[in-house]
Amino acid sequence: MSSSATILVVEDEPRLLRLFDSILRTAHYRVLTATDGAQALEMVALESPNLILLDLLLPGDIDGFAVCRRVREFSDIPIIMVTARTQEADKLRGFELGADDYITKPFSAKELLARVQAVLRRSRDTPATPARFSIGHLVIDLAAHRVTRDGQEIHLTPTEFRLLLALARQRGRVIPHDQLLREVWGPEYHNEVEYLRTYVRYLRQKLEPDPAHPRYLLTEPGVGYLLAADPAEPGAS
Repeated sequence: MSSSATILVVEDEPRLLRLFDSILRTAHYRVLTATDGAQALEMVALESPNLILLDLLLPGDIDGFAVCRRVREFSDIPIIMVTARTQEADKLRGFELGADDYITKPFSAKELLARVQAVLRRSRDTPATPARFSIGHLVIDLAAHRVTRDGQEIHLTPTEFRLLLALARQRGRVIPHDQLLREVWGPEYHNEVEYLRTYVRYLRQKLEPDPAHPRYLLTEPGVGYLLAADPAEPGAS
């Protein structure tokens, strides 16, 4: 089956990495590779692949479960977990974190390609959220948790970044106050609108050239907030 899809293979064992590469290229996929979790997240941000084949046992502090969790914070890119582990608990944990499928080593080339094709087919009509994008002079890198304006990095606290992430996932659309509060702070905060106003003010002070006249983080009075798809839109305080 011919395909122009790009697949990121995350595997630290050279022999298996070569095997994946050979099988996928034979099927005419474009193949990217990463050998640890940090490199995988960087590749997701830079390349926005169509699918990730993700080994669970990776070196360093970011294992396959952590990669899956981080990717799901900002993207719906399909993920197939690949591992020698056969315990049901590991499979369930992978699915809970957002994996789309699970393949156990050893596997045949036919099985691998069948699963890849099935997952790609299911996701074909669902465009992936880009991991890095620009809005005016802002560059928001969701994978790296990094924001820059005119090339200068802007330091955000974890809460500020979670709020920006929630807005960025649906940029150009108004997100109601209670939805943002539930997503960023938790369901018990759904009525704490003052929390939200405070952190919107913090974000504007850091992101906006003129916080009193915002271009990026806009208000829909009485409804919610949106991250502008077009920074030329007039803002409301």
